[in-house]
Amino acid sequence: MMKSTTISLCIAAAWSLAVSAQAQNLVSLFSTAKNYDATYQSALAQYEANRYKANQSVAGILPNVNFSASSTRSLLDYTPDNFFVNPLDHSKDVIPFMRYYGTHVASLTAVQPLYRPANYDVYLQGKKQLAQTVTQLVAAEQDLLIRLSQAYFDVLTSSDSLKSIKAQKQAVAEQLASAKRNFEVGTATITDSREAEARYDLILSQEIAGDNDLRIKKLFLDQLVGSKNVQPSALKKNATFENTEPKDIDAWVALTEQAHPSVLNAQLALDIATLEVDRAKSAHRPTLDLQIGMSGTRNQDGTATSGTSSLGTHVINKSVALLMNLPLYQGYATQHRVLETIELENKARYDLEGAKRATAQSTRSAFYNVVSGLGQVKALNAAERSSLLALEANQLGYTVGVRINIDVLNSQSQLYQTQRDLAKAKYDVLVGGLKLKQANGTLKPEDLQSLNTLLDEANN
Repeated sequence: MMKSTTISLCIAAAWSLAVSAQAQNLVSLFSTAKNYDATYQSALAQYEANRYKANQSVAGILPNVNFSASSTRSLLDYTPDNFFVNPLDHSKDVIPFMRYYGTHVASLTAVQPLYRPANYDVYLQGKKQLAQTVTQLVAAEQDLLIRLSQAYFDVLTSSDSLKSIKAQKQAVAEQLASAKRNFEVGTATITDSREAEARYDLILSQEIAGDNDLRIKKLFLDQLVGSKNVQPSALKKNATFENTEPKDIDAWVALTEQAHPSVLNAQLALDIATLEVDRAKSAHRPTLDLQIGMSGTRNQDGTATSGTSSLGTHVINKSVALLMNLPLYQGYATQHRVLETIELENKARYDLEGAKRATAQSTRSAFYNVVSGLGQVKALNAAERSSLLALEANQLGYTVGVRINIDVLNSQSQLYQTQRDLAKAKYDVLVGGLKLKQANGTLKPEDLQSLNTLLDEANN
């Protein structure tokens, strides 16, 4: 008996450890999701591509070095016109002949731009575009963080809702059994039994829907992180919710212009558009390049003009040149290009203003959602206590005969509905806090650490 009990305790302990080991917090899941999520990996690949593309712009201000080589083998077949008229006349000095000769050429040329304002504008644009790639990746990371947090707490919300439904199902079943007993002894009418049965059937349908909803929510979370049967850590029962810091909404809005990826990206786009105007105007300006070159030619067995001599020659040519180009007339293309870039600059300026207004509006909405959510949590906590007292009072009243069965059933439904609403409100506040930081651009992966302190990994 002792041995069997010991084995049972060991099995129970091992099962408990296995379940606890499966529980995962947001930080660990976020690290996994970054390596698996296709949307984020696509954004990461785009970031790398944009980074390499932006780095190409430096080529316009660096030297351009080229090497070329060729090797030619030629056949010279020389026959004078009068040779065919009288081939027996040898009084002419020139006679037909055939000779092979080869030419080998190699050249090295380096061009260093000295004054090319358009190229320098492209280089500056490249630096701005490189900064844009960073803001775009930050936005993708924030999006993944919100999607993961939403999916994580959706599972907890659905799980708590299902637990509440099952608890209500058990309570209604007990009330149904009580109504049947009371009907059998004649202290209650058949109406109480019918009402309890109807309520029980309704709870069964809610349980089926809740179980299916939880299954779907889990599948979505599993797909997001690339794992099966992910078990989110439950919220601690004594978890407290603090007000937003800073409490001034204008302080949150003020941060959007400094940190939000959309605003920063729009500002960089305006800078790029301004440089594009300068680049278009540079088409009127001259360019100046320094060119240094060296070429070598080896004539094997002479050349076509060196007669019959079979002696080869070597020629080395070195050169240094300043190349200037001054555009004079291009069919008004430059003027119209300048006007086009000015309008695109205006568009970028309006886009920046639109981004500022949109992020400010989103930040204000997110702030009020968090404040409202905190108020709902406080109100629902009070409602839960009131509903519990109301249920206890109705149960006592039913026992002494001053309340009917439907009163107890309604009190039970109100209590469990309040508990479901309270759990959902808590999770909405947690996700809302992250969305508020995303709205003003300050959301970082480190923000998940504060949420982890509210999670109980041992209670799942």
